[in-house]
This record gives sequence, structure tokens and C-alpha cells, in this order.
Amino acid sequence: MKNILYFAALVFLFAQCTGTQKTTNAVKDAVDKVTTNGLDRSKAPEPGPAPKIQLGDYESFTLPNGLQVIVVENNKIPRVSFQLSMDSDPLVEGDNAGTASMAGSMLTKGTKNRTKAQLDEEVDFIGATLNSSDGGIFAASLTRHVPKLLELMSDVVLNPSFPTEELEKMKKQQLSALASAKDDPNQIASDVADVLRYGKDHPYGELVTEASVENITLANCKKYYETYFRPNTAYLAIVGDINIEDAKKMVGKYFGDWKKGEVPSHSYKVPTAPNSTQMAFVDKPGAVQSVISVTYPVDLKPGTADAIKSRVMNQVLGGGVFSGRLMQNLREDKAYTYGARSSLSTDKLVGRFSAGASVRNEVTDSSIVQFMHELNRMVDEDVTADHLQLVKNSMTGSFARSLERPQTMARFALNTLRYKLPADYYATYLEKLNAVTVEDVRAMSRKYIKPDNAYILVVGNKDEVASKLGQFAASGKVDFYDTEGNPVEDMGMPTDVTAKGVIGNFIDATGGKTAYEALRDMKMKMKEETMGLNVDVMMKAPFKSKTAVSMGGNVMQEEIFDGTKGKKNGEMVTDAAEIDKMRVDATFNRELKFDELGYTLKLAGMEKVGGKEAYVVKVTAPNEVTTTEYYDKATSLKLKEVRREKTAMGPMTITTNFDDYRPVNGIQMPHTIKQSMGPQMMTFKVEYEANTNISDAEFKID
Repeated sequence: MKNILYFAALVFLFAQCTGTQKTTNAVKDAVDKVTTNGLDRSKAPEPGPAPKIQLGDYESFTLPNGLQVIVVENNKIPRVSFQLSMDSDPLVEGDNAGTASMAGSMLTKGTKNRTKAQLDEEVDFIGATLNSSDGGIFAASLTRHVPKLLELMSDVVLNPSFPTEELEKMKKQQLSALASAKDDPNQIASDVADVLRYGKDHPYGELVTEASVENITLANCKKYYETYFRPNTAYLAIVGDINIEDAKKMVGKYFGDWKKGEVPSHSYKVPTAPNSTQMAFVDKPGAVQSVISVTYPVDLKPGTADAIKSRVMNQVLGGGVFSGRLMQNLREDKAYTYGARSSLSTDKLVGRFSAGASVRNEVTDSSIVQFMHELNRMVDEDVTADHLQLVKNSMTGSFARSLERPQTMARFALNTLRYKLPADYYATYLEKLNAVTVEDVRAMSRKYIKPDNAYILVVGNKDEVASKLGQFAASGKVDFYDTEGNPVEDMGMPTDVTAKGVIGNFIDATGGKTAYEALRDMKMKMKEETMGLNVDVMMKAPFKSKTAVSMGGNVMQEEIFDGTKGKKNGEMVTDAAEIDKMRVDATFNRELKFDELGYTLKLAGMEKVGGKEAYVVKVTAPNEVTTTEYYDKATSLKLKEVRREKTAMGPMTITTNFDDYRPVNGIQMPHTIKQSMGPQMMTFKVEYEANTNISDAEFKID
């Protein structure tokens, strides 16, 4: 039966991406040398001394309950912001992973004095901002509304009510986000890299899953709040049109009754880089690109002697500067990617190094070669003086620009307190930056760049990529993982079933050949409530179909195929290949006609889908479009299929999951269909009508 959802997904993607795009192209004549007012503009000016930085002043005080307050007065605009930051140790949450985040977000979902609606209304009335997370609370308003804002903020901090209905709503949103993330290769790479670097028994390697979200209760959230939201482990940074005297009065009034308490401390074994390079792979069937991440943990604390030097070193390699070696190699020279970058982070527990890019399938192995080349080059080859100066100039400019924001001073003050930095750490930052030498960069590279002790992670198309990657592992083999970082066992090729047998079992499990042959026509109504997307489909044997995609009652796209001719949005389809594709997609009861229509089937092995063992079948249509289909070994029902489509933006992979099978005219049909295309996830609820004697006139093409 036609997988009309592919059409709906393409339509939605098209609608999201249309609009006016303005493109400006500039062409400049090459000039070998230009001299103006005695200046040779073909040469970069010599670097001057590090500029003197005049940091703004801040003042601080501590309430009797232990709340540490930082005040940065800035009277340029009549506005004040309040950032409450909690400073407790990271926590391993186990079966309830996600509780901390949920509890923090729930603080602004209602208090003992105000419902969420009342709180939102009062915040909106004064034109303020008020939001929360497990890391703290941010609030901002015009100066004249500060007393009211602090009343609301303190009510949120001191009196959260944790409404049941809000928790259930947030859990649904979190589950939807997790479903989308499972099909986002960049998010998959981020999650699995965390697991590889830190392990799941470390707070940085623990992942929030559907199961852990389902386990979260109000009691969990309340306990987290009561345990960790204490003033004696909190900082309040105030920035804006307020002086220290007024700040003391108001903070004391609104937060003085916040009760201090004992906050548990936690310690963890410090993760270390692997003893030898390991190759990890997460299969993303149908993917046209691979996401590459070369990563490992590093022991690098904020404010240490290495912090600034190592940051310069990373900028040389690929820390966001376009002149970085990774960018120059993989983008400018090889044209493998739009961007290749690296990061080296400090952290009070454990930092990390990561370098990565998204590349075409066919150059995945070549890209890894270049990544490892550049990492080894950092260790073996000095940076040039010119490149180093370019990096330091860029970092100096970024630092100077950051000082234009008064929030920067508050952040500096907070970091100084939190990490116990020297009082002049930021005042002398540019002096320390300017003093970094070529030798320092080499020393930092040898200390923190570990090409022989890295995890090389690839998220991509196993069929096209994985077999080429064993060469990069010290062991010579590729380790496979699922989207949650769990090792995937090789289930091997089943010997007791064939591809045709799997399809035959599916037909039998869903109703049988006789029931399918009795179907003459079908109507499908599919609704996607989140986006207001509706898809109405009519199909009639053997090759007639009509599809209308609408949003908000407006038809966005319409496609008709009468068995021989096609029309899209009122325009006749004249391309022979497109006509052939429309005919293939319009095939009614296609599973019964694979042999007759020239489909080829290939059993590709077994994999787990949602914890269920599934047969994997490659189904190639006469037009050579291949769909990877997954059938539950236990029930024979189709669980998922993956298909690659050509779009205006290039090849796109569409993943469709089928659930909630219920009978329609004796045939089990999926009534819930989830589909992802790129980062977009859609959940359709489907209603069917069968054998309603649809008239041929419905498919008439003039």
C-alpha cells in the first residue's frame, strides 16, 4: 500500500523552508599590492602589546542564610536582571534520570499562592522574564517593576507547588523530544559520546531515556527541590540599574526567609581516555551523511595554569576560528564538509576534548584520516608565529567585545567565587593570553591531544560506511552501539527464514492473502495535532491514488495519479521517471505483487527495534528506490521502515515507525504512525475506511 506519509513529510519540509531568500554575491579584483597614505595594505600590521583591560566594578554580600550575592551596577538602561545559580555537585539519578531537570523546570509551573496561569499573567503584565531550570532561575524586568518581580521570583523559589497536571504535560513533552532525538544524528552523536567518555555511572555520561522519564514522580521532584535548592549553595548575580544598598534591602526582604540546609556532596572516579584508540559506530539506516566525533575526557580544571594556553592551542586546531587547521584541511582543501571544529573544555569534575564534522558517506573514512593527521600534526609540528598571532588577535577581540555586556562582569565575578580563581584572573587575562608562545602551544598539544587514546565515533549508514572503519581502531574492529550508548550484539543472519518468507508472514499476521485481495479501495485520514497537519488519502486498485495535504484548513499540496497520468498542484507531471515513481507509490496491496511488479527483496539480517528482535528486509522497487523494512520476529508486524528521498535540499532520510495495529475490514492496520525527517518528528493518528466504492471520477485528470 502506498506510503503516502513520505509525500506528507516532503510537503511539510518544503513549507518550512520556503520564503524569501536574499543572496548577495560580491566579486573583487585581485590586487597584489595596494598602498594608501603610505600604508602597504597587502601586509598585516605588526601586533601591538596586550591592551589594558579596565574591568567594571562589582560588589558582593552574603545573607545570614548563606546566599552569596553579586551586584554589578549599570545605569545605562532602566533594567535589572537576576540570575540565581545553584552550585551543588552533579548527581547520578539512576532509574529516575531527568528528575533534576524536570524539578527545576517545574518551579515556574505554579506556587502555593499562584497557579501557573496566574503566575504567567502577572509576569506578562509587567513585561518581565521569569524562567527556571535545575541550574537555577533567571528573571529580568524594568527597574520600576523590580519589587514585583522579586515577589514573584521569591514565590517561585520558596513556594513551588509541583502541580500533577504540569508534571504529566512536561513528561509528554520530554518523551516527544526524546523520540525526535533518536532520529537526529547530531544528538545521537552527542549522547553516545557522553557515554563513551564518562560511562553511565558518571553524571556526565548518564542519559535521560523514555523509561527514566516514565519513572519520574512528583515525590522525586519535590525531594530534589527540598534537598538541593538551598541558599547556602547558591549565588545570586544582579546586573543593571540598581545600587548595592537597594539590592541588600530587597534581597534580604524577599530571600531572607529561605531556609538553609545540608546539601549532599558527591564524588566520582575521574574518567580517563582509553588505553588505545577505539572505533565506535551507531547505525543510522539510510543516512546520506556521517557525523564524526573524535573525543575523550581530559583532566583540565577552570583557572589552572593550562586553561588559557590550552584554549589557544585548541583555537589553532579548530576552535571556531575559520583559519583553524581542521577547517582549512577538511573544508577548504578537501571539501569534505561545511565545517570541521574542535573543542577543549574545562570542568571542575572532568573536561573533554572533541573534534568533529558531518561529511558525505563516501568520504567518511578519508575524513577520519584527515582528523587523525591534524591531531598528530598538533603534537609533532609547531604552529607558525603568524598563525598563533592570528588566533591570539581573534581571542583578544572576542574577549574585549564580551566586556560590552554588563552580564560579563557578573559572570567573571561568579566564576571567581565558584572556582576560587585569583582576584586578578580576568583583569590580567589578556596579558596571559598575549604571553602564550609557540612552545606553549606545542606543550599543550603534547599534554591534551591524544590521537592514540581516543574514541572515534561515527553515526551513519552502516551498509555504506562501517566496513571501512576498522582500520582506525587499535584492535582492528568496529564496536557497534545503539542510540543510548548500549553495545549492540551482532545478531547474525537468520538461517530459518527468507526475505519472501518474512513478507509472507507479515501478510498472514495482518489478515491473510484473501482479506487483502478483497480490498478494492481505501480512504485514510491522518492527523498530526502538534503542527495541525492533515493528510487525506484515497486509493483504488490497482494504481489510482489521490492525496491532499493541508494545514489550518488550507490545502498545501495535492497529488493525483489515475493509473497512467499524474498531476501535482494542478500541473501535469511530464517526467517519465516521476510518473514511474507515482505509479510505484500508488500500488494497491503492493506486498501481494512484489514478484509481479519486479520488486527485489533481500534479507539483510536482524536488529533490535525498540527492544524487539526484528528481521531486516531491503525492498527495492522497479525504479530502484530501496526501503529498509523491519518486521517483528515475534508478531511478524512491520515496526519500522527507512527510505531515502530526493528533495530540493538534497537527499533526505525518512524514518517511519508503525504502532497500534487494529483491524480494518479484517486487516490489521497501524493507527499510530510516527515519522521523522531530519530534525522534524511527526506523530499521525490514522483513521481508515475500506471498500466504500470510490468513484473513478475522484482520480480523473483532465
